[in-house]
Amino acid sequence: MPAVPSASGAEVIDHEFSFSRADFDRVRELIYKHAGISLHDGKHAMVYSRLSRRLRETGHKSFAAYLQWLENASGAEGTQEWQEFVNCLTTNLTSFFREEHHFHALTDDLKPLAGKPVRIWCCAASTGEEPYSIAITCSEALGSNAQMQIVASDIDTNVLNTARRGVYNADARGLDSTRLKTFFMRGTGGNSGRIRVKPELQRWIDFKSLNLMDAQWSLGEPFHIVFCRNVMIYFDPPTQRKVLERIHRVMRPNGLLFVGHSENFTDSRDLFRLRGKTIYERV
Repeated sequence: MPAVPSASGAEVIDHEFSFSRADFDRVRELIYKHAGISLHDGKHAMVYSRLSRRLRETGHKSFAAYLQWLENASGAEGTQEWQEFVNCLTTNLTSFFREEHHFHALTDDLKPLAGKPVRIWCCAASTGEEPYSIAITCSEALGSNAQMQIVASDIDTNVLNTARRGVYNADARGLDSTRLKTFFMRGTGGNSGRIRVKPELQRWIDFKSLNLMDAQWSLGEPFHIVFCRNVMIYFDPPTQRKVLERIHRVMRPNGLLFVGHSENFTDSRDLFRLRGKTIYERV
């Protein structure tokens, strides 16, 4: 019966694929190299659970065989499987108006930009709740005719497809009755209990697949505001610094960077200075 290493390095019995410590270390090396994600020892079970479905779907009988095939895969098939590999190992925890204080601050920061073209980048769009929350805040602060462009990117193509559709459960956390009525359409019949983002809100958002580890980002004009929340926690310090430098380069002077509640970048004072609660200003 195959075994899976536990967080302590011991092996626990499993019923399907062999998954050795060497396999886990190989997964860690590949995801770090490809997406910058640093997996710690406590992620054995998560890696096994998420990647085992790729073994089933590709017909491999062991992690060693799958990983060797992945590294040697080329062409369209290889590109697609690398994307599936990354999709499996990314974490997507989100909701509408998560860390609500950021959206109150965003309202205040948008008002001086009234009547001007505004560009915002949401680095981790996930299933769309965050970029739509940004768009709702922009509409409330500047009006529905604002000159607004929101770039919403993610490395996970599966969650981006959900975000583009803009369809959610009607009881989605973080939405009050006023916003539901103003910015969403309610489903009927077979779609009862579902809501869809109104087209006039979606038109502001450009969803695109983007790997923060890519050497070049094609994002257009510099941004006034960047949301990069709860992304850096998956990177080690050198990777964090590299990404911060790249974000700095695509922002306007004095642009604002919104980060997650557990993220702190005061060691990068040459790039960003702390302006408020988990909000930084580009130097």
